[in-house]
Amino acid sequence: MALESSISLQELAKEAIISIPNRYLHNDQEPSFLFEASLAPPIPTIDLKTLILEQTRGPEHERLHLTCKEWGIFQLVNHGVSSLIMEKLNYEIEEFYRLPVEEKMRYKLRASDFEGYGQTSIHSQDQKAVDWGDRFFMITNPIHRRKPHLLPQLPPSLRDTLEAYLFELQKLADVLLLCIAKTLEINREEEVKEMFEDGMQSVRMTYYPPCPKPDKVMGFRPHSDATGLTILHQLNGVDGLQVKKDGIWIPVHFLPNAFVVNLGDILEIWSNGVYKSIEHRATVNSSKERISIAMFFNPKFEAEVGPSASIINQDIRPAFRTVIMENYVKDYFSRKQDGKSFLEHMKISQGNTAQ
Repeated sequence: MALESSISLQELAKEAIISIPNRYLHNDQEPSFLFEASLAPPIPTIDLKTLILEQTRGPEHERLHLTCKEWGIFQLVNHGVSSLIMEKLNYEIEEFYRLPVEEKMRYKLRASDFEGYGQTSIHSQDQKAVDWGDRFFMITNPIHRRKPHLLPQLPPSLRDTLEAYLFELQKLADVLLLCIAKTLEINREEEVKEMFEDGMQSVRMTYYPPCPKPDKVMGFRPHSDATGLTILHQLNGVDGLQVKKDGIWIPVHFLPNAFVVNLGDILEIWSNGVYKSIEHRATVNSSKERISIAMFFNPKFEAEVGPSASIINQDIRPAFRTVIMENYVKDYFSRKQDGKSFLEHMKISQGNTAQ
């Protein structure tokens, strides 16, 4: 059939697709790694257990520093999140996407809102295409900012499992942020807490249906996350994440039971450009669905987003503007996602970065 516009791409993709409408066509895609996938350079791996053990953390901290500086993304193993919670989460999210479309529509995106279930939308006239995926995005922290018709109204089993997962990942993010601060030689634990304790957290569950012409669509357009830290879990073993390294798109092959952790623009700003957020995109599969869940960790709404005071001195000038987090979020969502354009928007002309 010819695919028509709908809030549920999953439902439409159940039928035989004869032609892909122009609204989904990404004809300007940059090619991915041109050689055999097995020859693509793997993204670095960080072992959390090694990172926090006193006997081994020195070399692993140095590895983390180089990874954040040169890549801005890594696979995290031995992360300590319960395998039982992970298995239950996988099951519950897959069950959610098997619900009748009428049930999922209870959580649909509302006019002028960015939280809820549905397809990504066109933000501006110069945006060329819509992404090939259904996503469910919602703010989960602070608690009072949760939309009452979203997470609180999820099926009880999914809601309880998701709450347990959010709790585990919050603890994990706290550890990672402290480790990253130490590798930047930000030794004031209070500075990390002042920014991130009880900060803005959000989650995005995404379903990418198979597409007969996967090279013509994009699961998620190229962008860097505006976040502090993003922790991604791939549910069903179908790859699709790609990262841009040295101008080349490289596929990410998830290790079993690993998370992929990437630095967002806020950490690049906080490090004054020493660490890098990573530009990434999601591709789709010709025959298999892909399901992922990403959790985003940010400073609290009243915190200032800018270069760390521990880094700036008389010899190192700030490379980025400092703004209140709430204004940062509003500014970000008022613009389309396009590579690292929002980070460029935050830069100060003639700013010097630390080396």
